[in-house]
Amino acid sequence: MDFKSIVAVVAEDFAAVDTFIADSLRSRVPLVSEVGRYIVLGGGKRLRPLVCLLAARACGYQGRQHIEVAAIVELLHTATLLHDDVVDDSGLRRGRATANARWDNPTAVLVGDYLISRAFQLVVALRNTTVMDIMAQGTCVIAEGEVLQLINQRDPDTTEARYMEVIHGKTAKLFEAAAECGASLGNPALQPALAAYARHLGAAFQIIDDVLDYTSSAEIMGKNVGDDLAEGKPTLPLIQAIKLAPAADAALIRDAIRTGGLDHLEEIMAIVQRCGALDYTMARAEAESAAALAALAPLPASPARDALEHLTRLALARNS
Repeated sequence: MDFKSIVAVVAEDFAAVDTFIADSLRSRVPLVSEVGRYIVLGGGKRLRPLVCLLAARACGYQGRQHIEVAAIVELLHTATLLHDDVVDDSGLRRGRATANARWDNPTAVLVGDYLISRAFQLVVALRNTTVMDIMAQGTCVIAEGEVLQLINQRDPDTTEARYMEVIHGKTAKLFEAAAECGASLGNPALQPALAAYARHLGAAFQIIDDVLDYTSSAEIMGKNVGDDLAEGKPTLPLIQAIKLAPAADAALIRDAIRTGGLDHLEEIMAIVQRCGALDYTMARAEAESAAALAALAPLPASPARDALEHLTRLALARNS
């Protein structure tokens, strides 16, 4: 099953999410609407909203509130992207100029703030305390994950455990919140299973993203190759390469993490590829994917459950 086939399982819901997002971005301040639409409607697979929709349907939900929840998830995700691009001084995302590159940093930060505020305005309007709790707790964990990543930046002694703590916060947590909210609407008893599923799916997704930084291209990924190394981020391929590579190569990587920049990008990419670090990293992604699939065991058979399984396998095999 390809991505289009997965989306087709909730095609009507998926289209309704886009409509709801577009309506939600109307603001009395034209610049807010302009920047918001540029980043929210400017591409992306909408994976987190998709997980929310599929989780709700897999748990038997037949209402419409999951559409609003999925849209809220995407607004929060977009806000994190706006802020991330400012923190990382990124110029390219999804094959287009980032909002901070097209406008400026203050605009990107403030519109990101607006999207968070708008998302919680919509959460309150749902009058669903379970969703409120999940979203409030989730956004705090996401913010903590971002700060943890900042602490690890330019630290070549970052451990795999610290790396996993970061990605479980900054990436996996929003997947988890999306799935847990969807499950809560249909069958609260299945919330723990869907939360575990999405937590592992999100971790696998981020690990693969870090692999692609050394195996893909800017044209395919929609972002610049080597961005993480340039920012001195010790991702798992680098952490493992320091362990596996000869001492001189490991020292080069450690120095590159400390200083940032791309002076030795090609050399470091070659080291990471030949020392077995990417094989190890892929194995970790496969383990997270397997855990995600195992977490779906309590769910009854349904097209939505099948789609969640296929989404997990597709996330592992992606190249962008």
